[in-house]
Amino acid sequence: MPLVTTKEMLLRAQRGSYAVGAFNVENMEMVKAVIDIAEELEAPVILQTTPSTVKYGNLLSFTAMVTAEAGKRQVVAALHLDHGNSFALAAQALRNGYTSLMIDGSHESFEENIELTRKVVEMAGPNDIPVEAELGKVGGKEDELTAESDVYTDPEQAREFVERTGIDSLAVAIGTAHGFYKETPVLDQDRLREIRNRVTVPLVLHGASGLSDQEVRGCIQRGICKVNFATELRVAYTDAVKKLLKEKPDVYDPKKLGEAGIERVKQVVRNKIQVCGCTHRA
Repeated sequence: MPLVTTKEMLLRAQRGSYAVGAFNVENMEMVKAVIDIAEELEAPVILQTTPSTVKYGNLLSFTAMVTAEAGKRQVVAALHLDHGNSFALAAQALRNGYTSLMIDGSHESFEENIELTRKVVEMAGPNDIPVEAELGKVGGKEDELTAESDVYTDPEQAREFVERTGIDSLAVAIGTAHGFYKETPVLDQDRLREIRNRVTVPLVLHGASGLSDQEVRGCIQRGICKVNFATELRVAYTDAVKKLLKEKPDVYDPKKLGEAGIERVKQVVRNKIQVCGCTHRA
């Protein structure tokens, strides 16, 4: 099936009280793994790339891979720019076929974040491409950006931010972190509920790798409609390749390495889609 945008996908999730899994893909093999499981479970799915992944490959390459894999399957899939770090990159992603954009101005001041985000919304709107933004700072490291500490999303600022920017979804900071956790995370579920009470757009959870299934489900019950997974997929792929090379050190065919990575990533994606509650929702 052709790629779709995330707008109706996330609004349906909001109405149905479930979330859509959003998976960061680094190569063709990870794209195949995500699409395979989305078709198997009849689940809507979001494949996404960060600026560093785009730099490693390029926007057109990822558009071509995702379009080709989704096009030959009965799957509802969107291609999303994750943590877009500039207006220029967001515009390039739109021109190159991405069907959803994130602009991350969370490391700027509140007013500068609004200004940058509104500019991307005004650019994407006439093309019917939805825009995600972030308010507050999710801890940890994402691409070249590092947040030394969390700055939790203020519920009243969230309401103002959504109204002034016109965004389609909002990533919130409630105690999650990018990458794996060094300490047990403490999520501010009450804050999440308060944000949900003040804004109407779907809410997004970043930094879900390493959270328990119960914690993710709790966030979904309180209004999260999109859950991002990245680090766990990278580790799964790499560990599968390491295991194969340890067991069969004479293997030299890259396809064998890719096949091992695909199977392990599939296991992770299958679990995360089931945790999000979006099976049979495509």
